[in-house]
Amino acid sequence: MASGSDQSRTPEPRTILGRLFHFAQFLTVLAAWLFTGTLYAQSEPKSPKTYRDLPTDIPAKFEVKRENFDHEKRDVMIPMRDGVKLHTVILIPKGAKNAPILLTRTPYNASALTGHAESTNLAAVLNGYDNALDVIIEGGYLRVVQDVRGKYGSEGDYVINRPQHGPQNPTPVDHSTDTWDTIDWLIKNVPETNGKVGILGISYDGFLPLMALFNPHPALKVSVPMNPMVDGWMGDDWFHHGAFRQINVNWIYEQMATQKNELKWWASHRDLYDTFIQAGSAGDLGYKRGLDQVGFWKKLLEHTTYDAFWRDQAVDKLLAKEPLKVPVMLVHGLWDQEDIYGAPAVYKAIAPKDVDHNKVYLVMGPWFHGQQIADGSALGAIKFHADTAREFRQNILRPFLDQFLKDDAPKADLAPVTAFETGTNTWRRYDAWPPTQHNPAESTSLFLKAGQKLGFTPPTKEDAPFEEYISDPAKPVPFRSRPILPMQTGTWSQWLVDDQRDASSRTDVLTFTSEVLTSPLKIAGEPIVNLVASTSGTDSDWVVKLIDVYPDQVVPQVEMGGYQLMVSADIFRGRYRESYEKPQPIAPGQPLAYKFPLPNANHVFLPGHKIMVQVQSSWFPLYDRNPQSFVPNIFWAKPKDYVKATQRVFHEPGNASSIQLPTISHP
Repeated sequence: MASGSDQSRTPEPRTILGRLFHFAQFLTVLAAWLFTGTLYAQSEPKSPKTYRDLPTDIPAKFEVKRENFDHEKRDVMIPMRDGVKLHTVILIPKGAKNAPILLTRTPYNASALTGHAESTNLAAVLNGYDNALDVIIEGGYLRVVQDVRGKYGSEGDYVINRPQHGPQNPTPVDHSTDTWDTIDWLIKNVPETNGKVGILGISYDGFLPLMALFNPHPALKVSVPMNPMVDGWMGDDWFHHGAFRQINVNWIYEQMATQKNELKWWASHRDLYDTFIQAGSAGDLGYKRGLDQVGFWKKLLEHTTYDAFWRDQAVDKLLAKEPLKVPVMLVHGLWDQEDIYGAPAVYKAIAPKDVDHNKVYLVMGPWFHGQQIADGSALGAIKFHADTAREFRQNILRPFLDQFLKDDAPKADLAPVTAFETGTNTWRRYDAWPPTQHNPAESTSLFLKAGQKLGFTPPTKEDAPFEEYISDPAKPVPFRSRPILPMQTGTWSQWLVDDQRDASSRTDVLTFTSEVLTSPLKIAGEPIVNLVASTSGTDSDWVVKLIDVYPDQVVPQVEMGGYQLMVSADIFRGRYRESYEKPQPIAPGQPLAYKFPLPNANHVFLPGHKIMVQVQSSWFPLYDRNPQSFVPNIFWAKPKDYVKATQRVFHEPGNASSIQLPTISHP
């Protein structure tokens, strides 16, 4: 207290000096603060309106110097009759003149497909794309690739497999008009051309050369549909005889969710078997992944039967009504894992119009989907005598294209049908398909018999009347060994030639086997299933596989010992037994007849081999599970709908199951 009292008595002059000292400190701090604020303000970025940035190092438009390139690349937008413009890439070999055009129209990105590498060399630019590269380069063709409406660089709306103008497409434009307008522009605006155009492509790109045949442009001189999508319900991408190919959901998602395929399907399991089992029905999986926003997915859910939606756009049926104006070469893979129906179906529809045998050609090779433009010396474990794909391109495709597109080319020496004969590994020339120049064999029915045997004589009453198995939707039969990877990955392209021993060892697969063959047996055409079967359920799928069983030991290819090679196989959804348009429940426990074709084969079962037929009720997850109880729409089957069923395959007089083999005398 005393000390404080003394401070309170400090003389006045001393107090004034202290105050002046403190005031001076304040001014110093204030000056420093103001100086710092000025510096800070100077360091703040100013608005572009108040200062000019450094000039950018990126030019407004970079011009590639292509003086040393062996080709010229032109990017153009070609106008269609309705004002929509389609992005088109044109590749011109250096020095080209009076050259024909090879056109491909695609939903798979024309820029990427013509830009495999930025190179001075055209072959490097095109390498890896789905065309006959060697034929295009060696032939000096002008290469044109175009994005279809609504995909990648093209304007307009994308509709999957856009139907022809008609009941399913009231607009005045379709793929045939877009092709017509494109060709018309090309021959008027590409001075290097001789005015002749050919169109070719694979899969979806193979569907588009078929569309070009409707009211074709006069400059269109040839069409080469390879592995085309033709009828999505009967046997190509979406259904097979009513069974939904659910493994395609990732393609639907990525292809149709966005214009440029930016969104990618995601994996919930490494093994698709687990993905689809846990998802429940295909409809539930689509809903959980947001596919209900996609227009085409909604159409699939609504059009589960073979109604007008599918019939009105089945290309083979439509072309059967059209005049034949343009030479066509249909290219088919005998083990096409995606579009095994289309090419032979179109051939069957239009070949009768070709009375002079100079416009319709069919080529069938031992290939997976699109393998004809790759290496064709093997397919999985199956080895051939040579590169069959190169033989096709050089000996069949190139002479065909040259004949119709080049002004001075000789006539190609081509048979109406050229088919590779598997088993003997030999190319065959036929006058038609199925061949008509050979006498039919005496026996064509291969009967399923008691004891799970096969034979060419009908069953007798002494034999047991049927074989049976339990089909459990909770444990469906895998279509190949697990883990099963997504479509287009791993060995997807080889699944049709997978060894079938895994299936033959299951108790829910019936396996019928012949005696060892002592003479060759040749088939050429569609095997026809005549199955007599019953189920304890009210719906059922029937999968039938025709198999070539190799000898127990094969020299020198030892890994082929006992191999079970599928020659032809397919699925049939039982609810469509009486009508593809009006599904009906199956009467439980009654033997009923199921008749349906298997895919085309051109095969010789060699001496020392056996013939096998497998019958099962699921092929999962390639196809969605049949709940085995009848529901209005299998896309929305509930867990309670999936039930076990006892399946019986009959082989008794009056109820004899068989495969009608299209046998012909050899060769």
